Amino acid sequence: MDSLSAQLEEVRSRAEAFLSSPCSAHEVRAGVCAMANLPLPLSAKYREISAETMVKDNSSGNNKKETIGSLQRLSTALNILEKYGSNLTSSNRPKFWRTVKHNNPVFRATVDAIKGGRAVLSLYGYTNQQADGLSFPEDVQEPDIQKVSSVTLEVMSLRMELDMLIQESHPHPEFFEPLVPSVFQQEEKLLASPSDTPWKKEDKPMLAATPSKASSSTKPTGCSLCGGTASVLCAPCGSIGFCESCDLAFHRHPSRATHKRSPTPAERQDNCTICGIFPVSAQCPVCVQRLCSECDRLYHSHPARASHSRIAVASAKPSKSISASLSSWQCVHCTTLNRMQEVLCGTCERPRLASTAPAATSAPQEELLQPSTITEWQCKSCTVVNPGSSVLCEVCERPRLATRPPTTPSRPAAPTMGLGNSQWMCQFCTYANHTPSSICEMCDLPRPEPAPLPSKFRTPSPARDFPQPPIKPRATPSEDPDVKRQRLMKEEGLKLIQLIREGERKGVSPEEVYTGVCVSGDSSVVPCDWLKAQLPPLLDEICTRAASTALGPRALQPESSERTDGSQEQLSRGVQLSRAEAKRAWLTAGGDTERAIKQALRERKAKVKELSALGFSDTARCGEALRLSGGEVKGALALLQRPLLEPFHQRMWSDQPEPSLNIHHPDKQRVCRRLLAVYDLPSWGRSELALSLLQDPAAPYTLEDVVQAVRESHDRDFIRRVLAKECPICLSVFPHSKMQSLTSCQCSVCCGCFKQHFTIAVRDKHIRDMVCPVCWEPDINDPEHLNSYFSTLDIQLRECLEQDVYELFHKKLTEQALIKDPKFLWCSHCSYGFIYDGDQLKVTCFQCRNSFCAQCKKPWESQHTGLSCEQFQSWKRENDPEYQRQGLAGYLRDNGITCPNCRFQYALARGGCMHFCCSQCRYQFCSGCNNPFHTTCSVIQCSVTGLHAHHPRDCLFYLRDWEPARLQALLQKEEVAFDTDTPPGTQAGLCGVIEQKDEGAQQTDSACGAQTQPGQAGLCEKHYREYLVSLINGHSIDPAPLYNANELLLACRRYQVEEPRVESEDDRTYYSRLLKILMDSEPLGDKVPRKK
Repeated sequence: MDSLSAQLEEVRSRAEAFLSSPCSAHEVRAGVCAMANLPLPLSAKYREISAETMVKDNSSGNNKKETIGSLQRLSTALNILEKYGSNLTSSNRPKFWRTVKHNNPVFRATVDAIKGGRAVLSLYGYTNQQADGLSFPEDVQEPDIQKVSSVTLEVMSLRMELDMLIQESHPHPEFFEPLVPSVFQQEEKLLASPSDTPWKKEDKPMLAATPSKASSSTKPTGCSLCGGTASVLCAPCGSIGFCESCDLAFHRHPSRATHKRSPTPAERQDNCTICGIFPVSAQCPVCVQRLCSECDRLYHSHPARASHSRIAVASAKPSKSISASLSSWQCVHCTTLNRMQEVLCGTCERPRLASTAPAATSAPQEELLQPSTITEWQCKSCTVVNPGSSVLCEVCERPRLATRPPTTPSRPAAPTMGLGNSQWMCQFCTYANHTPSSICEMCDLPRPEPAPLPSKFRTPSPARDFPQPPIKPRATPSEDPDVKRQRLMKEEGLKLIQLIREGERKGVSPEEVYTGVCVSGDSSVVPCDWLKAQLPPLLDEICTRAASTALGPRALQPESSERTDGSQEQLSRGVQLSRAEAKRAWLTAGGDTERAIKQALRERKAKVKELSALGFSDTARCGEALRLSGGEVKGALALLQRPLLEPFHQRMWSDQPEPSLNIHHPDKQRVCRRLLAVYDLPSWGRSELALSLLQDPAAPYTLEDVVQAVRESHDRDFIRRVLAKECPICLSVFPHSKMQSLTSCQCSVCCGCFKQHFTIAVRDKHIRDMVCPVCWEPDINDPEHLNSYFSTLDIQLRECLEQDVYELFHKKLTEQALIKDPKFLWCSHCSYGFIYDGDQLKVTCFQCRNSFCAQCKKPWESQHTGLSCEQFQSWKRENDPEYQRQGLAGYLRDNGITCPNCRFQYALARGGCMHFCCSQCRYQFCSGCNNPFHTTCSVIQCSVTGLHAHHPRDCLFYLRDWEPARLQALLQKEEVAFDTDTPPGTQAGLCGVIEQKDEGAQQTDSACGAQTQPGQAGLCEKHYREYLVSLINGHSIDPAPLYNANELLLACRRYQVEEPRVESEDDRTYYSRLLKILMDSEPLGDKVPRKK
């Protein structure tokens, strides 16, 4: 016994730890099974609840069936109590866990229907008795988890023992034999011999002993602990069946670790080890579980078990009592298939797990099996699917097993055969009750005694079922007083509702209608007509009688006043009421005139006292103000304050200008109040701060600047910094409000410098020069930032620039936008831009009226008519003496630089610096390949910082370093002709090519003037190389074949061409292969000027 007690303590402590902490349901179930199977009497096993008393008091019946039915009801109640305890120990408790309502149908049908149910709730902590249920005391914030876990464990264990006793699978039924002997007496009759020989006591076998072969054949095939499918039989324990999980938990104890178990026969049904209902579909060797498909999905959805590998198991013979689909369940009463989410049957509205009706008790036990594990349930009222652990619906808060509430209360129908008193209507609240309880579920009033029914009922005809015609109720001489009272109340209520609705249509409030009905006393009088005719004189009477009544003891004495003629007049100190006050008091008094007068005087006295507390001590003025405002304190207060505000109103509406603020006034509070009121400062402290800053002699600030700075901050140092900003251009000090800044940077300049800078930029510079004068940001070469920058700049310049300058800014901004149009042309004579939609080569400028070619942009000559631009250039080289005299200098001028952004042409050579800046659009590009120059590179692999461009290998940027002989050899290889002789008529010794030069701060166009060399066509070496490169680019000649080894490797590194060298490969073969890869992977420049 001592070892069993120690084992009990161990099992209890482990199971309580599982309950009080978040763990799996399998571990909790194993602990409960271990406690339920201990061979101890109930008095020794259960310490918190009185288990023996509950079993003895709740087991009633004359035979085995009735006793088992009562034990099933006790088990159902224990199941509900178990859910109450589980909700308290859960980390996510329900919303209303502190209370248990008596009107809950689940509570009344289960816990409240057994003896000892409320005692268990008291052990949980529901000790505060209320009118509608039980609750935790107010000073208890959290339940005692340790105590609740202990009680919940015993409730779960007792419920499991009762289930095993009902299923005849309890390992130690001898402990229940003194408590419920009828169960075992019935069993003895069933097991008696056919000869009905009296059963001798000494021949009675012990239930705990090892059964014989005859009795072992009748032993249930389920697990003796959880009721699932048994997989092994333990002979030392009495040939009791265990499933795999229960066998592992039960024989873990050292005293049972040596027991030898044998597998069950093969014909036994193999069900899931968790639900015990559905056949096994998978076996998990990691957690030693044999699971059905639904339990396998739910059990292995946990992250800790998601990686377990399962073995598919072929399903055995399907069970007769369970549907093969997990999406439905069969009602044991009407055999209707319902959805798995529904808790009540859709036909008979019986609970899902309810016991079968008496007529169905002869069915086999396996036909009554239903799923015992419900993961979710659907509310019958609002159809919301709730978790299986909740008792009340999360939306409508109706109980789990409650039926759908009726839409309209129906009258009680005549009793039919077989219905009995299961449905009845309460005569007090007309609620249709669906349970045979003697108390109404809605109003908790007792049910009246039913009238005696006739002994025989007339059965309806099976052939035709006509609806019963309405029966006219007969006036009974003796009507029930309660029914009569309720009928009269209903009639009076309906009549009052009709009168109220009629009054609302006429603008009469429901209070006036009800009071009018009570005062008139005549049912034939319409309340609205009575109120219209009789209420005004009645209100005047109340006002007159109140005027003759003194307000207080002091008011009883008359006061004399002097007339204009010098005589004395006695004035009454009565209360002058308005009709609104009299009407309000009359409604409050329910139509009683005397009470209305007293009520009006009390209200007037309280309101006068309230106005006196606000500083208005003149009782007469307060009373007059209340009379004029209809008894409203706010209206009276407005009337009393109006004379006090008269000087302020006169000053506000005066035509005279507001006097200036005198900061040196001796009354500082007056100055602060003026600042607070006139300049809308946020607080009194800000007003004092503004006054101190204005009175500071070291920093003379203007009032407007100080007020604006104080509104933004309360920090004195920060305000001083804001009021003393230095302009970086003129180095003068200004407040922050007098500074301006662009949105693209953090620089701030004074308004004067801002206006002057942008005025000069608009008049004398390009549109792209209109950036910050301090940091020269942003980089408006980026077209993405261009539109957003100018849209915000336009708003700032509109306020500060003069009208003509602002119009010029818009004109330049428009030209900048027109440059992007492909039909936009620049005049070669006056640099005027316009849109040209024609298809002829000859174009006439709208500004200077001169003509030029739309394609080559050269001044138009008559010889150009009918000739292409190339044919015209060839003709000039052959026939124009002036052009022949210029020689290659004219060629370089005609093939000058063209801006790739705005297509403006420059008659300049490309020699010298390759970085070219267009004077029209400020676009920066390479004059050799037209690639843009930028400081922020968009190439990801580029590591060059600063201003640079990515030049192709045929750009003048690289070929200008080649010797003229090498460039001539490249042209000779491609059979391209080039000039070497000096043309006749040109100036000898000096190069005449026009190029752009930097002279101080300006860029000018002038002749090169460098010394020429013989054999270079009268050009200097720099421009002769440019001439040869223009021929190479015009004929798209690739210079890569003339690369030496170093130049080839350098080009591969520049263009990131990587090709490993093959082993035993000579230099010639490797460089040839590398050259071919470079020429194939890196094409020539796509923007390099080519021959048209």
